[in-house]
Amino acid sequence: MVNVNDIKNGMTVEDEGNIFQVLDFQHVKPGKGAAFVKMKLKNLRTGSIVEKTYNSSVKLAKAHVQRKPMQFLYQAGDAYSFMDMNTYEQVELSSSQIGDDLKYLKENLTVDLIYYGEELIGLNLPEKIDYVITATEQAVKGNTSQGAQKDATLENGMTIKVPLFINEGESVLVSTKDGKYVSRA
Repeated sequence: MVNVNDIKNGMTVEDEGNIFQVLDFQHVKPGKGAAFVKMKLKNLRTGSIVEKTYNSSVKLAKAHVQRKPMQFLYQAGDAYSFMDMNTYEQVELSSSQIGDDLKYLKENLTVDLIYYGEELIGLNLPEKIDYVITATEQAVKGNTSQGAQKDATLENGMTIKVPLFINEGESVLVSTKDGKYVSRA
């Protein structure tokens, strides 16, 4: 058990039968009354984000999750196959278990699968992923106003906005937090 005053960002806790990752917390000591802790929590089973307030005397059970690096192999219907590069063990996840992170998957991408005991909860993507641009428009001379961007299609089929100087065949880094262009790879 861990006191809510000792909670840190990134910790995983168990509350009301759910497993949460702490995204943000704020310890509040009002002028009158008891102190409390406001937390922004991500449910690791459903992916939903909730905000909860706890009295400062509350204790939560610490959830011990294990992150296992695995490589994405292929998609077969609604099943997505991942392989442990050390043991060559293969695991399949459904599109509902992967959720919104599905659009970032590409072959041979290494991700962390998250386990709670023997239960496979989901996956964790790297912060930035390297993609090759398969199609983009040519930049038009004179169309260089500040911050001008054009559409580009990535190797996994996702379309993003990139600066005008990026050409077809180049590698770019894309953020998995917001799906935006970061830099050339």
